[in-house]
Order: sequence, then C-alpha cells, then structure tokens
Amino acid sequence: MGMSVTISAAAGEDAEQIFKLQYLAFQSEAELYGNYRIQPLTQSLDSLKAELESDTVLVARLGDEVVGTVRGSTDEDGTGKIAKLCVHPRLQGHGLGARLLRAVEQELAGRAETTRYRLHTGRKSESNLRLYRKAGYVAVGGRTASDGVELVILEKDAARPADYAVSA
Repeated sequence: MGMSVTISAAAGEDAEQIFKLQYLAFQSEAELYGNYRIQPLTQSLDSLKAELESDTVLVARLGDEVVGTVRGSTDEDGTGKIAKLCVHPRLQGHGLGARLLRAVEQELAGRAETTRYRLHTGRKSESNLRLYRKAGYVAVGGRTASDGVELVILEKDAARPADYAVSA
C-alpha cells in the first residue's frame, strides 16, 4: 500500500465521502440488530453538513479517500459527547478506530470545560464495547434508542489518560 492514514479535521467538501462511509460502515451494525433504520443509516446529508459546522468532526484519510470518521461536541455540563465513530470495513481491526477515538478525545480535551467523555453503542456490539473498555470507558447506564436498539452508555473521566496503544 505504501501510504499511511492521517487524521485531521474534516472540511465541508468531505461531507459526501463521510456520508457514504457512514452508510457503508454501519451496515454491519444494522445487520447485527436486524434493523436498517438505525440513525447513522437514516441521517440526511443536510444533517451531516450541519454537524460539520457545529461539531468537531475528524476524518482519517488514506490518500484522498476518507476511510474513518468520528464526531464530538461538549455540552454545557462539560460532557464531551463522542458519536458515529466508524472505519471503512476493509480497514477495520487495524487500530484505526482507537486512533480516531483518541484524536477526538484530544480535541475535546483542549476545551477547558470538558470534564468527561460519553458515548454509546449497541448492547450486542461486542467489538465496539471491547474497543471502548480498552480505552478506559465504563458502562454507566443504558437506554433504548428511538429505533428500538438497546444501547449501553459509557463514560470516561477526561483527566484519565488512554490505557491503550494507538497504532496502524
């Protein structure tokens, strides 16, 4: 391959690639739950473009191709919310998800008000849960999403350093 994956802030012109990647990457989650109405698959391009303007959105690039993405924002109570972490299926299992997670944590940590990170994943999503636990997240609750998927809510103190290696 010869090229390395770089992580940087997303630009407006990345919207369509992010949109297509998200749709592709979340197919396995939809299949796992037998539910193709999960939010990452039903999100509109306009909604994604609005997130690009309001949130921290990072992309992983292999050359000019967006092969991973994650979003983050900090709410008024200091919680850094991390969402829609996804990696192209052909690059999954090589540490890119962990790199993206750490990168968005670092971006959110740069904000003085960020005191903890929160994210969620489906209860059956064992590989996601493994990644988040390895990164220091602990389950703090659960809820049922509007699409009916049972979610696990995980948090980590923003002051806690990552416990995992970031490679790939």
